Amino acid sequence: MKIQRTKNAARNIAFDGLLKLFTMLVPFLLRRVMLQQLGAGYLGLSGLFRSVLSFLNLAELGVGSAMVYSMYRPIASGDTASIRALLRLYRGFCRVIGLVIAAAGLALTPFLPALVKGDVPPGIDLYILYYMNLGSTVLTYWCFAYKGCLLTAHQRVDVASRIKLGVSLAEYALKFAALIWFRNFYLYLLIQLLAQITGNLVTAYFVGKLFPEYSPEGRLPREQVSDISRHVRDFFTAKFSHVISESADTVVVSAFLGLTVLAVYQNYFYVIVSLRGFLEVAVTACIAGVGNSLVTESKKKNYRDLRRYSLLFNWVMGVSTPMLLCLYQPFMEMWMGRKSLLPPGYVICFAVYYYTVGMNKILNMFKDAAGIWHRDRFRPLTAAVVNLSLNLLTVRKFGLYGVLLSTVVSMAAVQIPWLLHNLFSEIYPRENLREYVRELCLPAALTLLSCVIAWLICSRVDGRLRERLLICGAVSFAVPSLLFCLVLGRNKLLRKTVIQLWRTLMPGQGGEDDTTQDK
Repeated sequence: MKIQRTKNAARNIAFDGLLKLFTMLVPFLLRRVMLQQLGAGYLGLSGLFRSVLSFLNLAELGVGSAMVYSMYRPIASGDTASIRALLRLYRGFCRVIGLVIAAAGLALTPFLPALVKGDVPPGIDLYILYYMNLGSTVLTYWCFAYKGCLLTAHQRVDVASRIKLGVSLAEYALKFAALIWFRNFYLYLLIQLLAQITGNLVTAYFVGKLFPEYSPEGRLPREQVSDISRHVRDFFTAKFSHVISESADTVVVSAFLGLTVLAVYQNYFYVIVSLRGFLEVAVTACIAGVGNSLVTESKKKNYRDLRRYSLLFNWVMGVSTPMLLCLYQPFMEMWMGRKSLLPPGYVICFAVYYYTVGMNKILNMFKDAAGIWHRDRFRPLTAAVVNLSLNLLTVRKFGLYGVLLSTVVSMAAVQIPWLLHNLFSEIYPRENLREYVRELCLPAALTLLSCVIAWLICSRVDGRLRERLLICGAVSFAVPSLLFCLVLGRNKLLRKTVIQLWRTLMPGQGGEDDTTQDK
């Protein structure tokens, strides 16, 4: 089957980027309205429930990714029967996952009061809110969730993005009405529940139109089912660290520092999540193409892909990190007001956190595309234990500093070095590891230098809030862009990659597509 990797990746980035831009900007306004209409306690509760349900969603972690990975080869070879059997297996997994989450969520009910320090907002029943959030998660799995994997495996995330954009437009319009006109948090959650179900149903409809030949039927050989089950277990551990890093942080802040502190912390963290969403656009758009390439291309070609993706990703991180550092405080002041600002030290911690997580993400993309989860299974578990242990040890003495730096330490000292070792033991030639690390160090040094220069310049900028935002934005973008162009602009691989990407994105430029045709 013909897979146009570069064209599909560019199309996915365009549509998913538009979706991320919409779902980044509108929730910023929504959080502001919720703070004004209901108060900080509701923001804290909303974030707490999301984190608790992320723990419960551990039942799913690995299943969807393992199923997508299992489809790469049958899609490349046109094996329709295997894809149908995989869909049937995934449908069964989703039904079981929904039951497991429902049972685990009900079992957690007696412990809810212990997760909240201080009083719940008046007039709110903690248990009703929790059951509404739990029901929203469970029903999502029971409403054709398995069909979405076909879009990811065929590198057609753009279709899912367009559907989600349409559903999100209606969802956010109704949420604003629920907050402004009715000031009703229960109605707000009900709208969220209905939107998730609607999104699944619409996705299932369009998947049926695009891929009518794929219906959930047939059975896989027992050996293949066992292999997929092993991938699921291994991928579970691979994603466990991500859940611990974010959900555990939120729960620890709520339990030890209270809902009000949690709301302020999550305002800052929400900016990180939004920026990271754009990084995930690129990763999601490219991962199926990388997986297809790993199956069909040579090691030399795949190592070159690792280098060129890493160079591009480092450039993006090198520009976005100084901008985050310099624009954080003026943006937060404009968004939530001066009273909701944290001290400047936290801004530096958040910037370091953002850069570290971003570097870990690009390496994880290649690990997930290759499916080396079994070899990698102990790394995320170790990092999760380190992160959670440091959280509990430091939160009382250092507060939010301890929570943020615990994640940075677990990423920089455990995750990234271990992940590099696994990649160059299983996928790429071991002798290229030092070359690749040296290639990573230069952009990291440029990012640090850019942050220092931009910070020193922007700290002297005075004037009105909007003027400071414009000036600091221009400075923090220009400084790293100039440094990266001067130092990395002569890199032949990077220049060739940028030219290829430009020709792909700009119609009529005559660019060649990175296409594979299965014989």
